[in-house]
Amino acid sequence: MKPFRDKRRDSRPPAKGGAEQPRRRDAGLTAGSEPKLQDRSEPKATPRPLSRRDGALPAEHLPLILEVGPNQDYALLDSGAGEKLEQYGPYRIVRPEGQAIWQKALPARDWERADAIFTGDTDEEGIGRWRFPKTPLGETWPMKHDGIDYLGRFTSFRHVGVFPEQASHWDHMAGLIAAAKRPVKVLNLFGYTGLASLVAARAGAEVTHVDASKKAIGWARENQEMAGLSQKPIRWIVDDAVKFAEREERRGSRYDIILFDPPAYGRGPKGEVWQLFEDLPALTDICRAILTPKPLAVVLTAYSIRASFFAIHAVMRDTFAGMGGTVESGELIIREKSAGRALSTSLFSRWVA
Repeated sequence: MKPFRDKRRDSRPPAKGGAEQPRRRDAGLTAGSEPKLQDRSEPKATPRPLSRRDGALPAEHLPLILEVGPNQDYALLDSGAGEKLEQYGPYRIVRPEGQAIWQKALPARDWERADAIFTGDTDEEGIGRWRFPKTPLGETWPMKHDGIDYLGRFTSFRHVGVFPEQASHWDHMAGLIAAAKRPVKVLNLFGYTGLASLVAARAGAEVTHVDASKKAIGWARENQEMAGLSQKPIRWIVDDAVKFAEREERRGSRYDIILFDPPAYGRGPKGEVWQLFEDLPALTDICRAILTPKPLAVVLTAYSIRASFFAIHAVMRDTFAGMGGTVESGELIIREKSAGRALSTSLFSRWVA
């Protein structure tokens, strides 16, 4: 199948036992951070000084629409009236979908066959609960993505631990790793439940996976074990993504591929505050600084933000000025099975050497 961080306009968020947190947007710098009842945020560090880089801007390719269609592991069966009907392995699931402003194509009887329905707060990151019309289901169930086994999970923030639309990026990354014919190091920031990390490790890369949520890391480790990839070199790190990247820069650590999928707003494990429009340029700059001399790609995904992909496209081109390559930007979409409509889930921009 091709996915799996609802980035996430369901971003990826967690639910691994206990109260889960929204994967993106507000509540944690990663899917799954615990809610902060009080503002214990640390003072903001001195802003990273930024200046426009010299050198020619990378070539550009836009708009690029990366599409995931239905397959045996996942399918967007239908959507409309603010909801979506999906097939995750053996289960039919109904969840809110604010972008589905059109009308449903399938008859009501098809929607009524759902195994699980998310109810409660319809806000993107609102806490709710799952209703099981037929038989009460367990918290987790086995899933697959392109032969990789992992766990789906019903979380209190409507997410199920996988963002199918990301499959396009995973396939692209695996192809780059295979074609490199040399050791490749991958850094996955805001890594959530680890599907991207597992895909990279299976393709032969050495992976560093960073997420601010202990629950998300625990879930990712479960997925590694379930996938039979325990012997693959993956470092699982619970940390604030920005602080980790800054330390890697000071330590001289370098990576060939960097994936980062930050929330619009979030908090790190020690109350660090993240604001996408304020902090994204500096983090993008750090990502450039920790690339190897012969890097392969940097992939940025942005969920649920009120902006055009042209905004993050400009940031990426400016940041990678003088490095050649191409910046490709656009949207990730899922193609609906019922009427063939495209459901846009997120914006993205990636620099490819």
